[in-house]
Amino acid sequence: MSRSERINFGSRLGVVLATAGSAVGLGNVWRFPFMTGHNGGAAFILIYLGCILLLGIPGMISEFIVGRHSAANAARSYRRLANGTPWMIIGYMGVFTSMLILGFYAVVAGWCLQYLFASVAEHLQGDAAYVSKYFADFSSDPVKPTLWAVTFVLITHVIVSRGIRDGIEKVSKLLMPLLFVLLMLIVVASCMLPGAYKGVEFLFKPDFSKLDTGVFLEALGQAFFSLSLGTACLCTYASYFGRKTNLAGAAVQIALIDTLIAILAGLMIFPAAFSVGVHPDSGPSLIFITLPNVFRQAFLGVPFIGYVVSVLFYALMSLAALTSTISMHEIGTAFFHEELKLSRRGGAAIVTVLCCVMTVLCSLSFGACPELAVAGKSLMDCFDNVTAQVLMPLAAFLTCLFVGWYIPRKVVADELSSYGAVNAWYTGLYLYSVKIICPLGILAIFLHQFGLI
Repeated sequence: MSRSERINFGSRLGVVLATAGSAVGLGNVWRFPFMTGHNGGAAFILIYLGCILLLGIPGMISEFIVGRHSAANAARSYRRLANGTPWMIIGYMGVFTSMLILGFYAVVAGWCLQYLFASVAEHLQGDAAYVSKYFADFSSDPVKPTLWAVTFVLITHVIVSRGIRDGIEKVSKLLMPLLFVLLMLIVVASCMLPGAYKGVEFLFKPDFSKLDTGVFLEALGQAFFSLSLGTACLCTYASYFGRKTNLAGAAVQIALIDTLIAILAGLMIFPAAFSVGVHPDSGPSLIFITLPNVFRQAFLGVPFIGYVVSVLFYALMSLAALTSTISMHEIGTAFFHEELKLSRRGGAAIVTVLCCVMTVLCSLSFGACPELAVAGKSLMDCFDNVTAQVLMPLAAFLTCLFVGWYIPRKVVADELSSYGAVNAWYTGLYLYSVKIICPLGILAIFLHQFGLI
């Protein structure tokens, strides 16, 4: 498929919202606020923003360059620029990684749908012990979580199979503003609670005494994972960018949206939690055990508002999950569509079938069938660990080396300047970053994850 035959995003807004949607996900809600609160509040946020500038944005631009220059799926994009060298493996690695992520991410997305239904039906009414038991019973059920997860994959399939403009772009223009509105409504409700200021203070009061090497590395890792670097998502979406799209400008806008939503998530969670004296943790337990009880206690005097906030919250979670699963699905869809010369619907069908199989296995491994494990870890945890700790950092590391040291400088300069349409005065700074700073930063993340530094 030539560039002239390839459908691009129809507008600049579509470019930013669709790509930002790929970065915004459940991790913005259950990881960023917790890390911020426990690592110095505003001090951590400042370091995080620095890491976004040093690592996140240059990393995004690198994947953008590969994708837009080649105007093809991730595997073919790297293959075209690699000219028969082993560098082409990076693209295939990205496609494989995205499939694994979709396999286990859909399980958690399915939990969000179940909790949205449970909130509407008022099934989450009860004390902390009841809510904890509700999650344990649900997640260990062999049928319910699996059906919800498969349902989420099928919803994603319908959107992706409709194409770039009629599917992904159109839905992103609806979902992202809606997600932001829901988030703001809950933030306002949370911040109006008695004692909410303690949560705001916990999130934003700088505590420089907590800053050490570990905090810097945590901020670096959060910046890396929050923007979906190393999954081939950014590369795939960039293949649909027009030649006039400002790659650096788009990267900055996407990073700002992603960071803003993460900070707002903190303003949604901490004021409500502190108003009832609950210290929130991170991970799935925050979303599915801690927060249902927090909302119930916080709005005990006005049950209707508590009901509305709970429904809005799980609607928000479902939307955030959907924007991410769409991008993960698109990576494989584009690959099978172009490499096997299938229709777009045919490529999407292959991804859906493969991911449904992995999703069922991951869902069962988490509760109903603990024997589905590797080295003592559930299949779901294995998928999560392998992608987050190995495949994503490795792909991002290799991409930086590939763009910084292998791709001809003229290709990089042409893409950064959008072929003369943009004044890319920062080209030298960018190249220094992807040649030196980004690889060293990602290497530090690798070593920190395995406890070596």
